[in-house]
Amino acid sequence: MSAYDWLMAPLEAAGLRTLRQLMLAHATGRVLEVGAGTGANLGFYPVGCQLTLTDPIGDNLRIALNKAPPGSRLCIVRSSGEELPFASQSFDTVVATLTLCSVARPQAALQEVARVLQPGGQLLLLEHVRGGPLLGWLQDLATPAWKLLAGGCHLNRATAATVVAAGFIPRYERTMLLSVLLFGLYTLPANDHRGA
Repeated sequence: MSAYDWLMAPLEAAGLRTLRQLMLAHATGRVLEVGAGTGANLGFYPVGCQLTLTDPIGDNLRIALNKAPPGSRLCIVRSSGEELPFASQSFDTVVATLTLCSVARPQAALQEVARVLQPGGQLLLLEHVRGGPLLGWLQDLATPAWKLLAGGCHLNRATAATVVAAGFIPRYERTMLLSVLLFGLYTLPANDHRGA
């Protein structure tokens, strides 16, 4: 078990695993997981998905590969979310789990996601977000130290607004755990032909 998996185990047991299952039940077709990390989502994808994992850290991808279910169709590519090495409109579903909080440029990453998604495709998110005024203030205080401990994770990003500004339409959005975790299902408009 990686150090990350060990640290996340209590959160997974407290409900994160269930949220992953609920979110990934919506994944269909050609699926790209951006920032796949050590592969925490791998056991929850529906049968039949053609799965591609990306992460900028090669060691994470090696750990993820070992978690792949037997017989799964899996492609692993080392890349950042801001520069996805895929042709435009290559995927039906893109998944990001605790990823947009740690990419250097979330707007650029979402533009890349929109580029590689088919028009009408879906974005499935489970992300840290900034809470209400008091909690948000505490997140602002904690974020500099947290970034150093947790691989660049920003606890205080307004991710839902950033996703909508990138052109995605919310089908379902819910914040939970004191409004600091976003569970979101989004669609790229059918008339969006970026990179076509």
